[in-house]
Amino acid sequence: MKLTIKECTIDDLSVLRELSYNTYNDTFRHMNTPSNMDAYLQKAFDTDKLREELINSNSLFYFLYADGQLAGYLKLNEHVAQTDINDPQSIEVERIYVTKEFQGKGLGHILLNKAIETAGIRKKSYIWLGVWEKNEKAIQFYKRNGFYVVGNHSFYMGEEEQTDFILRKDL
Repeated sequence: MKLTIKECTIDDLSVLRELSYNTYNDTFRHMNTPSNMDAYLQKAFDTDKLREELINSNSLFYFLYADGQLAGYLKLNEHVAQTDINDPQSIEVERIYVTKEFQGKGLGHILLNKAIETAGIRKKSYIWLGVWEKNEKAIQFYKRNGFYVVGNHSFYMGEEEQTDFILRKDL
């Protein structure tokens, strides 16, 4: 399988929105109420919000293509764009998603390696992320890749307050 990673630009807005919406929906809809999921999707993947994130110099988006087909994406945040911590010595992995068709093929690891590589180039000390406490599959993936729990924070899925573990990987 030929893999290609491409940094997203504002020209990718509509594709990014569709991919973000669909991968998040596919991953979490079965674990949340329809009203909370719909509210979250509408807010998080609003076109204007994504446009602002794409033009923010402290955020980076990458598409992953497998044999020319869009297979996943990655969103990284530095310092002031981070959802928590806001440490200039770190990069947050805010989103790392692979489409249903490409799950189980090691592509999440490829995206994670891109995050680690980017943090290294930018001379960061560590990367971190928030992962829902009920997302056991993701928690195990990150722990296998050298992350450890350093805390937690609230995450709102519509009206429901959920708890995310904050995981860190030292570089």
